[in-house]
Amino acid sequence: MQMTVPREGHSAPDGGINGDLLVVIKEAPHKYLERDGSNLFYSHTISVIDAMLGTEITVPGIEKDHKVKIEPGTQSGSTLRLRGCGLPAVKGYGRGTGDLYVKINVWVPRSLSRSEKEALQKLRESSSFEPSPSREDRELFERMKSV
Repeated sequence: MQMTVPREGHSAPDGGINGDLLVVIKEAPHKYLERDGSNLFYSHTISVIDAMLGTEITVPGIEKDHKVKIEPGTQSGSTLRLRGCGLPAVKGYGRGTGDLYVKINVWVPRSLSRSEKEALQKLRESSSFEPSPSREDRELFERMKSV
């Protein structure tokens, strides 16, 4: 981004009006956040247990961190929107303040102990663990398939 500061540049010869100062602003990359316009994007990975039972996570922001409640039953790939937690618009480049989007990834362990496997085998028999995608889940799949 480039800003112009009128009459703060080099002085003109023979007492003329000073030129304009051009200030070039380059953004430094953030360790966790990615920017798209005034919106920010963040990915966070939780355990499969936290996805099933729900949890609370801390999401980094520009000025402060945000506590976010993850609801029980959250699916991997879900996106949460924190309204107004993005970047402010600067001089006509968009309106208002952007949003902070948090993508939730669910980590599934690659290996389990014998006792963990046995406990999960018992849980597998429960009807709660039978896959039953909601209409919204199926519609999302159909939209993604067409992309």
